[in-house]
Amino acid sequence: MASEKDDLLLRQLVMEILLEVRKGEEYLNVVLKGVLDKYNYLDGKKKAFIKKLATGCLERQTELDYVINLFSKTKTNKMKPVIRIIIEMAVYQILYMDNVYDTTACNMAVSLAKKKGFQGLSGFVNGVLRTICREKEQIAYPDKDKDFIQYATVRFSMPEWIVTLWMEQYGRETTERMLEDSLQENAVTVRVNENLASAVLEDLIGQWKKDGVKVSVHSYLPYAYVLTGGYGIQNLYGYDEGYFTVQDVSSMLVAECAGVKKDATVIDVCAAPGGKTMHVATKLNGSGKVISCEVSEYKTDKINENIERLGLKNVQVQVADATVEDADFIEKADVVLADVPCSGLGVLGKKVDIKYRLTKEQTEEIVSLQRQIVRNVCNYVKKGGTFIYSTCTVNKAENNDNVKWMTENLPLEVVSLDEELPEELRSSVGEDGTLQLFQGVHKCDGFYIAKLRKI
Repeated sequence: MASEKDDLLLRQLVMEILLEVRKGEEYLNVVLKGVLDKYNYLDGKKKAFIKKLATGCLERQTELDYVINLFSKTKTNKMKPVIRIIIEMAVYQILYMDNVYDTTACNMAVSLAKKKGFQGLSGFVNGVLRTICREKEQIAYPDKDKDFIQYATVRFSMPEWIVTLWMEQYGRETTERMLEDSLQENAVTVRVNENLASAVLEDLIGQWKKDGVKVSVHSYLPYAYVLTGGYGIQNLYGYDEGYFTVQDVSSMLVAECAGVKKDATVIDVCAAPGGKTMHVATKLNGSGKVISCEVSEYKTDKINENIERLGLKNVQVQVADATVEDADFIEKADVVLADVPCSGLGVLGKKVDIKYRLTKEQTEEIVSLQRQIVRNVCNYVKKGGTFIYSTCTVNKAENNDNVKWMTENLPLEVVSLDEELPEELRSSVGEDGTLQLFQGVHKCDGFYIAKLRKI
């Protein structure tokens, strides 16, 4: 009985998380963290269940609604929000959670509907779900060969405009691989301090393995480690000591491409949460100076927390709006890092809310903001210095087209990344000398990097 009560509580928490996220005022990761912190007494398995079910229901929402609408006379857009979410949760468990019996998914959904005051709709919930259980092997999805875009929109729960954009720019094969990757569980990649003594590094990895974490070195960079298993990065040995930080390898490549030299002055203009700032500061090994800028105190506080944990002394954090010129920075930097605000189409697997909130029109507006920032901050680079432009998106308008605009309108010329990258990635450098990484094709997030020289 206690187990059944616990099972119902977990599903109620997921329902409340999804209801909150659907309001559109807060992102899943924020709401999820708040709930898991509040119910911190739950064991790791129960927390993992909450995270998987909440994330899965959101990332596959289009598909779940499609399936429900095949078997329900009342369509999802006509259902009461609570009932719709309860049914979506159950369908996700039926289709994608092998460790949950179909009968359990149905019974829990009926119990939850009753608990939320929908006694009169419990029969409807039960009827729809029992039908889906019987027919789940015969679900008629759109035909992949006849209409790939419709198929992809449903099967990968991806807005049609994103599928169309990628198809037009990168072709079907790359698009399909990115779509498939967007629904995969992501392992955590961490950057271990390159300056750690070998004995400390050996002890760190040994302790991770002892704690049940599977550890592998990423093939792109020797200090990048892929971690799977375990419960919470912050609970791992070495986190509080500042031996490592969470960072995708695509982001680590920025510091590699920047080629910072001892005593360099680096300005990171859109720095939060500070991964590139910390990486460059680590490469400088205590020399030089990194000025890490963000638009608000809330964001700079986050950077400061990370800087303090890693024990970095050559970083200066300050509030600065990248769209407003700071006279004190003019031609002061050997290197400027501009990881500009973008559409985020390269990290849809990690930030599942983005695809439902972003519109095609917004991506066009973002380009204007990106150019405003670049026009401004390229003035901070010394003549002959390096300007690194990067985004976590997969969209030529925000990436290659912007770099072409820079070379035509600003005193910047592209420096090919051929010699800057790990051997495995050199064949991925484009004809224009820049690097577009694709999730599902490369072993990292979708990401774009261009290196330019001030002339």
